[in-house]
Amino acid sequence: MLTKSTQIMLNRKEISKNLFKFFIRIDKRRRFLISIISLTLLIIFSTFFSFEEVIFFIVPIALFVYFFTYFSILEGITGGEWLMLFIPPLYFSIVFYLFYFFLPQRWLARAPFAIMYGISIYALLLSQNIFNVGVEKSLQLFRAAFSVNYLFLTLIMLIITNLIFSLHLYFILSGILIFVAVFPLALHFIWSVAPSEHVDRTIVKQALVVSTLLSQSVILFSLMPISPSVLALLETALFYSLCGLFQAHLMQRLFRERIREYIFVLGFVFVIVMLTVNW
Repeated sequence: MLTKSTQIMLNRKEISKNLFKFFIRIDKRRRFLISIISLTLLIIFSTFFSFEEVIFFIVPIALFVYFFTYFSILEGITGGEWLMLFIPPLYFSIVFYLFYFFLPQRWLARAPFAIMYGISIYALLLSQNIFNVGVEKSLQLFRAAFSVNYLFLTLIMLIITNLIFSLHLYFILSGILIFVAVFPLALHFIWSVAPSEHVDRTIVKQALVVSTLLSQSVILFSLMPISPSVLALLETALFYSLCGLFQAHLMQRLFRERIREYIFVLGFVFVIVMLTVNW
């Protein structure tokens, strides 16, 4: 005799199998098109409401993005991929939606905003699909997907740091929020260097190192008279450089030229920051 909890679990598995069988009949290109159009329309609809009503849209947007990411990729999602493959589309959709309220609230801004979102979510879904099918690192397709994903993670970092610093919170609280915000991004990036079904403890530890360093740097630089937008640029450059160095280390390509490249980027941004400081 099956218990009630076991029966519920079996029913859920049966429903999941039936949904999968139904969705798999739809061509993948059509699934991508349906997902992009649906999510773009949802974002457009959400922009017609005021910033005070944002709280009512965050959860629905997250749920819809998760569903349509699953609907687009569908085949072969197992283990840790149920988390890793969904981080960039979820993160980007939410922070990009919040960023809209920094723009003029009219169609002149809404139309290009929606177009940019549609193109961006397509690129992200396509990248996660390539990670999911297990393309080897040596193939050009994987490299392209990794580069696009890296670019969008950096863009997400720039937007989310601007959002956090615009709140003008106490510097300790800003550091904590940066740690919480950066950890999933760093975790996904390090995992994407060699995607697998499992998320090793080493990957988690390395993501913790990146998020901790960024959090501490926020606390340090918050004591200086730096504008929020410039500080966000500095944190983004630091995220880009640290993640790039970890990638080179994991791929056993941590050569002097690569180290110089990331130090140059970070140094260049740091000089710009120092020039903007109102001593």
